[in-house]
Amino acid sequence: MVLVMYTLLCISINLNNCYADGQWCISNPNASDDVLQKAIDWACGAGGADCSAIQPNQPCYEPNTVADHASYAFNNYWQKNKKQGATCDFSGAAQQVSNDPSHGDCKFPSDP
Repeated sequence: MVLVMYTLLCISINLNNCYADGQWCISNPNASDDVLQKAIDWACGAGGADCSAIQPNQPCYEPNTVADHASYAFNNYWQKNKKQGATCDFSGAAQQVSNDPSHGDCKFPSDP
């Protein structure tokens, strides 16, 4: 009965988020926009993240918020570098989640 209710809830919300096997690195909801922006600047600059998807008219530009852009940049950096020891922290500005943050055409890769 519990499994049936969980499955129905997942279908009504987003089936992909319920059965994802991966891990993602997203912005910490408690981090300020200033802290997030500094971390984005590092991730997209010296960190080597591919931030082209969060540029205007690209699939992850909307919603156009610092937190959403940070989530994409953090995840891109972390997925590329975690096997070399990178962490999902960004001085407390990020957190790991098991729910896929992808939305619409904006896909957040995961390497389970």
